[in-house]
Amino acid sequence: MLSESVEALNIKPNGRYVDVTYGGGGHSAAILEKLDDGILIAFDRDTDAQRNLPEHPNLLFINQDFKYIKNHLNYQDLIPVDGILADLGISSHQIDVPERGFSFREDADLDMRMDRMTEVTAADILNKASEEELVFIFSTYGELPGSKKLARLIVAQRNGRAFRKVSDLVTLADEITSPKRRNRYLAQLFQALRIKVNGELEALESLLMNSESLLAKNGRLVVMSYHSLEDRMVKNYLNTGNVEGIQVKNEYGVLQKPFRSVFKKPIIATPEEVERNPRARSAKLRVGERI
Repeated sequence: MLSESVEALNIKPNGRYVDVTYGGGGHSAAILEKLDDGILIAFDRDTDAQRNLPEHPNLLFINQDFKYIKNHLNYQDLIPVDGILADLGISSHQIDVPERGFSFREDADLDMRMDRMTEVTAADILNKASEEELVFIFSTYGELPGSKKLARLIVAQRNGRAFRKVSDLVTLADEITSPKRRNRYLAQLFQALRIKVNGELEALESLLMNSESLLAKNGRLVVMSYHSLEDRMVKNYLNTGNVEGIQVKNEYGVLQKPFRSVFKKPIIATPEEVERNPRARSAKLRVGERI
């Protein structure tokens, strides 16, 4: 949904826009095409993203996690901005590099770090987290059935042999799931670990809660998510001004929220796009306008 997300920004040729998930650079390239003397600030904590950077006078790239967006924009004197775009989750170029450990289809080290300068890997979590912590990670971040059983088996196995490779985890998971639902189970399991390793939900909450102070009046917040945890946070924030979905009213009974939802329902991919890009099947695009 590249075109839909860029169109949702309602770009002004002289405006300021932020792509907080540069990745392969597709969204940024589309935004830059619409700018004259405006500026695009792109964030990505993965150093590999810099390989996709074009030489463009309107582009400022910041190799940092977008949870630090407010600090960097303030330092660059770029507040307020006219639009913020976030395409959450994992980038295709990260999945396509087997040694990063994001995919269960290729054997590699259990890494999953988007920023390889950080210390904690997926293997560290599997080998060091308590059984209770593992249950929380699998059930909350992956919504994985049988999380207690999986956590118990992981703790039992690591006492004799540490988890190091993707195959170590896949082999264990294959023992407790049926071939029919294997791919979905592994996808949820790897999603849970990736979210924990990279602190993805904490970063999203920080972005949402800072967006009010970063955006100009009528500025757009455009967020594409790929699983229910992220989408629920975005939906709650746009409807109530907080990720918990708690309604806060003033003394006159008026709901206090900084955004209005541009569309009543999230935009989803067309059947044609899903056929071209199966990952788009789970995508939901929500758009808020700063009041």
